[in-house]
Amino acid sequence: MRHPAVLPAEPSTRSVRLGQRSVEYRLRRSARSRGLRVTIDDRDGLVVSVPPATRRGWARPEERVDAFLRERHVWVLRHLDRLAREREAARARGGARDGGLVPYRGELHRVRVTHGGARGRRSTVERSGADGGDELVVHLAAGERRSVERILASWFRDRAIQAIGESVTAHAAALRVAPAKVDVRDPRSRWGSASRKGRLMFSWRLVLAPPASLETVVVHELAHLRVFGHGPAFWALVAARRPSHLADRAWLRRNSGTLHGALQAWPDDG
Repeated sequence: MRHPAVLPAEPSTRSVRLGQRSVEYRLRRSARSRGLRVTIDDRDGLVVSVPPATRRGWARPEERVDAFLRERHVWVLRHLDRLAREREAARARGGARDGGLVPYRGELHRVRVTHGGARGRRSTVERSGADGGDELVVHLAAGERRSVERILASWFRDRAIQAIGESVTAHAAALRVAPAKVDVRDPRSRWGSASRKGRLMFSWRLVLAPPASLETVVVHELAHLRVFGHGPAFWALVAARRPSHLADRAWLRRNSGTLHGALQAWPDDG
């Protein structure tokens, strides 16, 4: 494995005037960047990635970055406003705290935390129905050091491994493919991937989404084991198994920030 000669510099925070607003952004150096790239991150907000300072023409990119953002200020402000609305909605839901709401299989569940109700030394999570809606009951074990967020993340990951495994088994036979390996991780920028060696990777956060969206991602990656690329033959193969794939993918695009920030615990303002 090759290692970089030096570690990349920490992202710096800058501000730029866009119309009537002063907007902060994080300037990040990346050895993999070939040019200027703008993203809206649910945790870091507006992020601009540029090549290392040693790359020709990128020693002082600030003026170029500011001009780029001003030129596209309508797009930038629209997406920052959307992010602000998502954060406000997340704050209202509360996340992974007692009384908060978190999504599971596309439905919001109320989190209820109990102390001393765990059997054994490890905390447990139990899904149950209640008059006010479905609940995820977190039974904290004595001496538990993990946060409720980490406990729920571990429980969701286990549920994701089961749901994704069952979906892979169901669709692989129909698509006449056999994955060499299936991993469940927590990537930031994709819901799944497939390699030419037959290895599949999926995000455990798919279990927070409606089952239809999870199924579509599984079929999408399995289909790549037969057809690499995204040409007509690939999409025909996906559509044959998942006629609703466009709607399922659109749901994931609209709710990506919500799913990645779903477990963040917000204080109870009540």
